[in-house]
Amino acid sequence: MAKTLKGKVALVTGGSRGIGAAIAKQLAAEGADVGISYVASADKAQEVVRALEANGVRAAAFRADHADAAQVASLVRDVAKTFGRLDILVNSAGVYAGGAADDPAVDVATLERQFAINVGGVAAAVRAAAPLLGQGGRIITIGSILGSSTPFPGIADYSATKAAVAGYTRGWARDLGPKGITVNVVQPGPIDTDMNPADGDGAEVQKSRTALGRYGRPEEIANTVAFLAGPGASYITGATIDVDGGSNA
Repeated sequence: MAKTLKGKVALVTGGSRGIGAAIAKQLAAEGADVGISYVASADKAQEVVRALEANGVRAAAFRADHADAAQVASLVRDVAKTFGRLDILVNSAGVYAGGAADDPAVDVATLERQFAINVGGVAAAVRAAAPLLGQGGRIITIGSILGSSTPFPGIADYSATKAAVAGYTRGWARDLGPKGITVNVVQPGPIDTDMNPADGDGAEVQKSRTALGRYGRPEEIANTVAFLAGPGASYITGATIDVDGGSNA
């Protein structure tokens, strides 16, 4: 494999599991030094670090609660200090919480924390990273096809968070374009992770909505992110890219 990212430093938030871990591994395979963040499982994070280092790159894990903007800003600065620079920011940390607008039992605090992580945490990371990224810098956020459509009841709050980061992405692309920094969002469809397993409740309905009739793999998201992080994507910015098996076709 060509080491298209050799000499680059990437931060992958939420990189200790699922899509984030797959992204971190793909970036490391392509030569980038990688920092990942985690919030709860230090052991899992260290397992990912060891897998990254097996590619002959530097890697480290950093604890941060992405609902806390100050912790997110410190995370970005710590990664840049540890590795000496920052070239790529991948916002993968996120949570899911549902609840219908007319449900009196909905846990509003949980929905507010979801917004703080999925939107506030992303915004804090971008604001902290923007002064550190140079010409050719890359910012990639993991959104969701539910940011473009809301096919089921009870997911309005989650959909709103993902629509917000897509809107932010377009604006940030304008803000940072003069510095040569690209900003894009990748919107996965159903992906087989512990948060949304391919054999879980509702999986058959999600599969049926895809043109390919199956769940995606985390590596299929990681491949798209790695392309956007590399030199071949230098003229792609402000884009919303669905990697969803045709769910939104």
